[in-house]
Amino acid sequence: MYEDILREVGLSTNEAKIYETLVRLKEAPVEVLAVKSKVHRRNIYDSVAKLIEKGLVSEAFVEGKKFYRAISPSRLLDIAREKEAKVGSIVPELEKQYKRQVAEERAYIYKGVEGFKSYLNDIIEVGEDGYYLAAKGGWFDERIRAFLPGFFAKSEKLGLKHYTLFDYEVKEEMPEIFKSPGFRYKMLPKGYSTDSAADVFGDHVVTFTGLHIGRLDDDLTQFVVVSRGLADSYKVWFRYIWDSLPGGKFPKV
Repeated sequence: MYEDILREVGLSTNEAKIYETLVRLKEAPVEVLAVKSKVHRRNIYDSVAKLIEKGLVSEAFVEGKKFYRAISPSRLLDIAREKEAKVGSIVPELEKQYKRQVAEERAYIYKGVEGFKSYLNDIIEVGEDGYYLAAKGGWFDERIRAFLPGFFAKSEKLGLKHYTLFDYEVKEEMPEIFKSPGFRYKMLPKGYSTDSAADVFGDHVVTFTGLHIGRLDDDLTQFVVVSRGLADSYKVWFRYIWDSLPGGKFPKV
C-alpha cells in the first residue's frame, strides 16, 4: 500500500514489502514473512539484515525460534531527517563552488503564468535587491496571489528591497500593494504608462510583454537576459529616473 513512499525514504522494494508486512503482523518468523510479504525466502535474510541496520526491524527469540519485529514507524521520520541533515551539511560548500563559477551571459524566455512564477523564484535564488521599471502590480494577479506569501517570506528573510517605479494608474487602482514587505517606490508621471516593464535583479534583466494593471495576459512573455554588465547599466538608468522624480534621491546601496 505504501511501497512507493517507503522507497522514497530509501528502502528497496523488498525492504518496503517486508517492513510494511511486519507493521501489520507486529512480528513473524521467516517462513511466515516470506508468504505474507510475497518476497522469496532466499531474499528475506539480506533485506531483513538491511532493515535491522536501518533501525526498522529487530530480532527476537521465542522458545528458541527467531522472530522479526517491526520498530515504530516514527523511525521513518528519523531516517528522512537524517538524510536531509546529510544533504544540508554539504549544500553550503556546493553553493560556494557553484557561485565561484564564472557566470556565462545567456538569454531565455518564460511564457505565461507558470513562467511568471519561475521569474519570482529567480528573484529569490539570485538574492539581490530588485529594480522594477514601469511596474503594474502583476505580482498581484489573482493566479499569483497564493504564491506570494511564500515569496514575500523568503524575500523578507533575505532582507531584499524592491525598488519600484509604478505606472501612474497603480496608485489609484491597487493601493493595497504598497503595504507589501520590502517595497520602496515612486510613481511614474501620468501619460507614460505602457503594456511593458523592465525588471533588474543581480545579473538578470527581464523585460515583459502582456502586462496590465494587476493582471497578466495568458500569453505573457518574459525575455530574460543574464549579464552582469547589462544589469549594472540598467540599474544606473533606473537610479537616474528615480532621482528625476519627486520624493528624494535613490538610497545609497
